[in-house]
Amino acid sequence: MPATKPAAKKPAAKKPAAKKPAAKAAPRGKQPPIEIGLLCRRLKKAYPGAHCALDFHDAFSLLVMTILAAQNTDVNVNKVAPDLFARWPDARSLAEAELPELEKAIYSCGFFRMKARALSEMSRDLVEKFGGQPPRTLEELVSLRGVGRKTANVVLGNAYGIEAGVVVDTHVGRLSRRMGLTKQADPVKIEQELMKLVPKAEWTLFSHLLIDHGRQVCDAKKPHCSTCFLNDVCPRVGVKVSA
Repeated sequence: MPATKPAAKKPAAKKPAAKKPAAKAAPRGKQPPIEIGLLCRRLKKAYPGAHCALDFHDAFSLLVMTILAAQNTDVNVNKVAPDLFARWPDARSLAEAELPELEKAIYSCGFFRMKARALSEMSRDLVEKFGGQPPRTLEELVSLRGVGRKTANVVLGNAYGIEAGVVVDTHVGRLSRRMGLTKQADPVKIEQELMKLVPKAEWTLFSHLLIDHGRQVCDAKKPHCSTCFLNDVCPRVGVKVSA
């Protein structure tokens, strides 16, 4: 009986080539900080009318209103200011104001006793040292009782157009950290780092731009990241919940 030929082996099926894993997007908080030129251009386009929200009429009124705005809203200070300046229009009259009357006039601004004392002492210093007119240097302004670097920067930048520094309020501090521009928590240290990044000619404007963005989009607890015009470049450092 003739021998049967063994059945030919079927060629082994080729294994499909392994797919390369898709590149993962960098996790939020790991992306590089926003390039400052790009950030400024987008902010200026989004907020072309960015400016100081306090309705001041001269350097003295802005100085007073900035002190009142601490831990308060600009809207509320703007409501209090007209009556306040109708009674005490300049440093000399405010320095002579009776504290109980001043406290009553600024009661709605919060911390009214502390702020009334600060306004009184600042006004006396202003009269004694500078003839009642706010000086034009940072060093001289911070020599006034109740006036810190932030307040001095507000007055110099907005009343006099002098770029002495960057105003770092809660919005500016929060957004600067979220955007990866700084890791600092202290306002003075944040300011020093921002002054190295932002062109000097835009120090005052930069603060207004970040403040507007913080109020309208980049909320403290739940920022509107999905609709933010910085969504594609912002590292969102520390953001856990967003809309």
